[in-house]
Amino acid sequence: MSDKIIQFNEGVIKDELKELVRTSVEETLNGLLDQEAAQLTGAGKYERTEGRKGYRSGSYKRKLGTTSGEVELKVPKLKGVSFETAIIERYRRRESSVE
Repeated sequence: MSDKIIQFNEGVIKDELKELVRTSVEETLNGLLDQEAAQLTGAGKYERTEGRKGYRSGSYKRKLGTTSGEVELKVPKLKGVSFETAIIERYRRRESSVE
């Protein structure tokens, strides 16, 4: 009877897991920023409502250093409402845990 030997490359597995966590953090933060913008404007993307307080005017990209790697955030730009996110401090480029 032949025994099958399975070998794992630990470095590749760690890299894949780190990338998976990084993309998950990036998607979560971008989702939170979108949700916060929708809450401030009173409407979602492309949504028309009577109680709308402001309008979206695109977004700009910003990098943020996290413990799982550098993520690229799409920060919404708003018209009629000032957007100061509670998620990330203004001018902050790294998480406090990274420093």
